[in-house]
Amino acid sequence: MTTSPSTEAVPAREDVTAGPALEVAGLTVTFPAVGRRAPADVVALRDVDLRVAAGEFVAVVGPSGCGKSTLLRILAGLTPAGAVVQARAVTSPVGPDGRRGTAWMPQRDGLLPWRRAWSNALVGARIVGVERAVADERARTLFRAFGLAGFERAWPHELSGGMRQRLALLRTCLPGRPVLLLVEPFGALDAITRRRMNAWLAGLDLAGHGRADGPTDGSSDDRTEGPGRAVVLVTHDVDEALLLADRVVVLSDRPGRVVLDLRVPRGDPSGAREALLEALDPQGGTGASGGA
Repeated sequence: MTTSPSTEAVPAREDVTAGPALEVAGLTVTFPAVGRRAPADVVALRDVDLRVAAGEFVAVVGPSGCGKSTLLRILAGLTPAGAVVQARAVTSPVGPDGRRGTAWMPQRDGLLPWRRAWSNALVGARIVGVERAVADERARTLFRAFGLAGFERAWPHELSGGMRQRLALLRTCLPGRPVLLLVEPFGALDAITRRRMNAWLAGLDLAGHGRADGPTDGSSDDRTEGPGRAVVLVTHDVDEALLLADRVVVLSDRPGRVVLDLRVPRGDPSGAREALLEALDPQGGTGASGGA
């Protein structure tokens, strides 16, 4: 395994002891060359190990093109066209309805312009067959929790960028899947709005962190004994990762390999931040930038 242990001296956030909600072992993803004039095969990921427990929030950071989004697509069962996937194991949960237990949120909000906010929110739940009454109850609770109450009948173009992203995340949470996979959910927002959205998301506690009542999304199916849901976030922003995640996994330049698996400490994250920046740029060219 290529993972490096954390060496921070300060206490880490509370460990999650539940079994893995999802796991990949020895994952290698290759895009073969097509045609005589095509470049050589591209190896996007090589021998990646990643394990995420229920009730755990994990952020994945790394340079552009290192395979972060490809990794999440594999976890979501959305293997990119033409990709050759090799692995010792790829384990993802199954929901109580027998469907894949992951919910995927891409960078763009993907809201349907011909549907109002309420109808957009229910799209995913209807696709996976959540009963209408259950979906409506969840939606009412989530619109309040996500600060969107009163905008149920708004058209997407009437919402601000931050509100659109909240609605897209609400739509992702509503079906009640045990794993959320988020790809740069705030990447398209301006810096100020993104910072506000990060603070909002940090207070939302999507993962639940092992509390008996599970995630605070108001879903009755989630309020069971045991840990909450697992969340995996892809981001370029080190500070965003440190604010939101329990662990931060760093991938190298392509082909992406795990070069650091760091548990985020309580209190002052400056030591963890330096460790992440060093892992992202061992040559020291990153400087003091918050991005990755």
